[in-house]
Amino acid sequence: QLQLIESGGGLVQAGDSLRLSCAGSGRSISMLGMGWFRQAPGKEREYVARIIFNGERTYYADFVKGRFTISRDNAKNTVYLQMNTLKPDDTAVYYCAAGRHGSPTRADEVAYWGQGTQVTVSS
Repeated sequence: QLQLIESGGGLVQAGDSLRLSCAGSGRSISMLGMGWFRQAPGKEREYVARIIFNGERTYYADFVKGRFTISRDNAKNTVYLQMNTLKPDDTAVYYCAAGRHGSPTRADEVAYWGQGTQVTVSS
């Protein structure tokens, strides 16, 4: 059973940066597509970014393109989300996810979820 533990969230000001980490335990993530989702208060969980198993391809939601970067270190069993130029609209709980088949873009494509980490961006 894979467990995903996120870290790195916090309270920052608009324009600041944060780096989220997602550490896997229980099994290797090296053959899994991974992704990040987020959920703001009163809103549905939404896809943010995804990365294929070997890290050679990454994909992003339009609202984070050019600002966020997803990466992974399979030797450390960890996935990252570098978030730059943060905006108040980025305020949400961020969730790490492992895909059932490939890297996930929808909740029904996710096999494992992390517990989430809060990101709050003040204006």
